[in-house]
Amino acid sequence: MTVHKPAARAPLMSLDDALASLLGRVAPLSASENVATFEADRRVLAQDLVSALQVPPNDNSSMDGYAVRRADVTAPGVVLSVSQRIAAGHVAEPLRPGTCARIFTGAPMPEGADAVVMQEDTQDVGGDIHGVHINAVPQPGQWVRRAGEDVTRGAVVLSRGERLSPAGLGLAASLGLAHVPVVVRPRVALFSTGDELVMPGEVPPQDMKPGAIYNSNRFFLRALLQRLGCEVSDLGIVPDRLEATLAALKTAADHHDLILTSGGVSVGEEDHIKPAVQQLGSLDLWQIGMKPGKPFAYGSVNRDAGAGASAAQPCHFIGLPGNPVSSFVTFVLLVRPFLLKLQGAQTPRLKPVMLPAHFTVARADKRREFLRVRRNADGGLDLFPNQSSGVLTSAVWGDGLVDNPAGATIGYGDRVPYLSFAELLA
Repeated sequence: MTVHKPAARAPLMSLDDALASLLGRVAPLSASENVATFEADRRVLAQDLVSALQVPPNDNSSMDGYAVRRADVTAPGVVLSVSQRIAAGHVAEPLRPGTCARIFTGAPMPEGADAVVMQEDTQDVGGDIHGVHINAVPQPGQWVRRAGEDVTRGAVVLSRGERLSPAGLGLAASLGLAHVPVVVRPRVALFSTGDELVMPGEVPPQDMKPGAIYNSNRFFLRALLQRLGCEVSDLGIVPDRLEATLAALKTAADHHDLILTSGGVSVGEEDHIKPAVQQLGSLDLWQIGMKPGKPFAYGSVNRDAGAGASAAQPCHFIGLPGNPVSSFVTFVLLVRPFLLKLQGAQTPRLKPVMLPAHFTVARADKRREFLRVRRNADGGLDLFPNQSSGVLTSAVWGDGLVDNPAGATIGYGDRVPYLSFAELLA
């Protein structure tokens, strides 16, 4: 009698290899559009922004005070007559020797003046004489903002691939740009699979059937996608049937750049995402050596021939695990950089901060583990007591993740790599 041993399972793909594979398979979107600078927050620049002017356009005062010639202020207490008053937006006359100019923040420096004395260091002479005591000898260029010290003419002030921030929008506006060229929003189709899923509001908690759960993944995934500037089509909940999964994938592929699903990427009999994607396109990688988040899938779905020019390129597919924490962690570590590259965004490598663990992990896991933690008042990290992949409370309570290598234990006080949600969700 011949005994057949079960085939050995393929080794799990490392997270680093999975990320490299994902980023190697995505090309930035080529289309761009001009949008109002007011509406461009978090959008990705499609081309460099080059300044046609210098900022500030001329030397100006950074203080309310008096513009002076330093040669006229040889010692504290010098009295100078006030020859003019200069407000922001007004033209200054040349400063006559032996006089000073009352000047306000942002106002242009008069020709001949080389410093500003702030008003706190002056005192009115009083009487009929329109003059001031200058009670401090200024340094060269004191309280003067030089022309072009912020931006020089012809300089690239914001580079292609930058995600615009509020400060970046202000900088673009300072160059006179009412509109900016940005990469088009990625079009993402989002759906969940699972007969157990119920939408909040459809069934009150007391009437939920045994085994039914509310669909939480749909809410945080949609919010994460929108934070990344995506145009999201919410296709709802797809039943756990192969035919329904195939139909949803076909519909989504023709008009989107990415299909993102949660659930149905494991190995159970009711997990239909894997065979459906393989039937309509290809599934290139899945099963990653990370915890939470092992059942992750990437592939592509072919578009219908009638989809126009876009039919030549298949639609990207990413399948996330159904457990909410697994879905959340795999999104921030894998989907986020994928979508940033799809937009042509600059994606600097995440740099964890080494902080002391105020907890212990006595049992090492064979997979690289991402623990939900929170910084405490003593500068260390506290561990959420339940690290189950189904406990979404841990991601709400926590403010980051500890990246714990496979096979590693953690002792109290050990310095561990911490990734903040503030950075992961930026």
